[in-house]
Amino acid sequence: MIETDFELLKGIANQLRIHSITSTTAAGSGHPTSCCSAADVVAALFFGQMRYDAKNPRYHNNDRFILSKGHAAPLLYAAWAEAGFIPVSELAKLRTIGSDLEGHPTPRLAFADVATGSLGQGLGIGVGVALAARLDKLDYNTYVLMGDGEIAEGAVWEAASLAGVNKLNNLIAIVDDNRLGQSQATAFGHDIGVYRKRWESFGWRVETLDDGHDLEEIVEVLGGVGLDDKPLCIIAKTYKGAGVSFLQDKEGWHGKTLNAEEAARAIAELQPSSKSAAGVSIPTPNALLAPANTVPTSFPPIAYKLGDLIATREAYGAALVRVGEADQRVVAMDGDTKNSTYAEKFFKQFPERYTECFIAEQTLVAVAIGFGTRGKVPFASTFACFFARAYDHIRVAGISMANLKLVGSHVGVSIGEDGPSQMALEDLAMMRAVVGSTVLYPSDAVSTEKLMEQMALHRGIFFLRTSRPKTPVIYGNDEQFPIGGAKIVRQNAGDKVTVVGAGVTLHEAIKAADALKAEGIGITVVDAYSIKPLGKDVIRAAAAKTGNVVITVEDHYAEGGLGDAVAGELSADGVKVHKLAVRELPRSGKAEELLARFGIDAAAIVKKVKSLA
Repeated sequence: MIETDFELLKGIANQLRIHSITSTTAAGSGHPTSCCSAADVVAALFFGQMRYDAKNPRYHNNDRFILSKGHAAPLLYAAWAEAGFIPVSELAKLRTIGSDLEGHPTPRLAFADVATGSLGQGLGIGVGVALAARLDKLDYNTYVLMGDGEIAEGAVWEAASLAGVNKLNNLIAIVDDNRLGQSQATAFGHDIGVYRKRWESFGWRVETLDDGHDLEEIVEVLGGVGLDDKPLCIIAKTYKGAGVSFLQDKEGWHGKTLNAEEAARAIAELQPSSKSAAGVSIPTPNALLAPANTVPTSFPPIAYKLGDLIATREAYGAALVRVGEADQRVVAMDGDTKNSTYAEKFFKQFPERYTECFIAEQTLVAVAIGFGTRGKVPFASTFACFFARAYDHIRVAGISMANLKLVGSHVGVSIGEDGPSQMALEDLAMMRAVVGSTVLYPSDAVSTEKLMEQMALHRGIFFLRTSRPKTPVIYGNDEQFPIGGAKIVRQNAGDKVTVVGAGVTLHEAIKAADALKAEGIGITVVDAYSIKPLGKDVIRAAAAKTGNVVITVEDHYAEGGLGDAVAGELSADGVKVHKLAVRELPRSGKAEELLARFGIDAAAIVKKVKSLA
């Protein structure tokens, strides 16, 4: 057994502090004191405990490190510079527009699996990463460094609960309890006993560091990783600004950098005992086989019959199993709604690739993001309205450039009697606003199945909107649905208006077309199954044949949904868009009653067409 050189580790910690101070001073912004409090723990992790290939941060069996307290990014960058992956000279470019060393980490950097900085998200992602290790039979550990202030976030405790339930002994949470928040002291300060009881109540083994700057104590506690079947939480009593006399445990320094004179004073205190990590032997990961994670070349065929009544949420469940049979990368998770979203079909077929996240949507999304960082294709499902609880996670997933597939069911007033608290009427607007997202809205079983194939094959953030009511199959089994397309389902010469629908409203538009045809009025009906990117060329061409008059009809509020997508894309071409949408607070009732009451059924479309024709 090689003895640990504690003086060397202490020297490396001080070198990390120096890098954090010099880089933030050069940038004129940042969080040097938050870096200083965690420097000893990070030194012990990166240069003694963690097993990783410093030249290949993406190696499949590297221990993973998630900096949940993302504002301490300079400390993370300093560690990778001392490990030799980043030139030390690059640290001086912190927060400049030409550098990937941003104010908070993003996956532009090979060693950052996810973007962090919106506090409270790292642990849930860590749960997903740890579950992926278990699925792939790899022995890497996942370390998540959090601040004491951020564990006021409910998302942390959602994730802590799920980790405890799943006995993730390959997950290590480290709480940097430096007492001081942004504007005042944290709720419990240095009372680590309070934190111990809370973590233990969620099924974690807890170790406390009465001196979170004592390297011998830190190394001893880290040596206990994986000793039992529980996740491990290490609570370290630290001091903000540790190592610098005029910063340590002083209020008013959060997010404040040192000027040149102050930085020189701080470095003068740290430099005599600082040491470079150059030449330090970093433990290497075990050479276990990487998961296959290969992209399929084809999927099993489907065999629906025209006219069959099948809800798109049910087709999602069938598609998840079918796509999962061909694509071993596919994993699924749900928030205790799997018997309504039909994700239970996947659970029954592939229980080892399914994670029940219970009624904790923030963790549902975070776990999916974590799986996505490990080469999986994660499908997370729940009622679409409940994704609103996890919207910050979804927003940051955009910054993470995550591979994330979200499927929201029970959308719009067409869910019926359950009433407005269960009706997703904002979800299209919400998901369209996420950077890099793709928003899909199938209208029948065939389009649902084919869009699921597209979601599996394409990397990125996808949202599939599924409906509760049964709708007839209108497409043949060989029909293709490329992302960014749209389908003409009714069109004749002399049509007066183009009507654009999706989901249940497409079927209302078809009914309206049949009713109007009987009166000698023709309309073109377009299925906008891809809302972002929109099939604008198809809609524009159809509109050009109907005097550039378009009606959109959607089971969604008027703001930010299908109508706004069409108007936003085509108004510059002179297309006049008239929106039929839900414009007031809905209520319980039968689906057909609600569609009529809120003006988005076939009769409402007929009335609007006649007013324009």
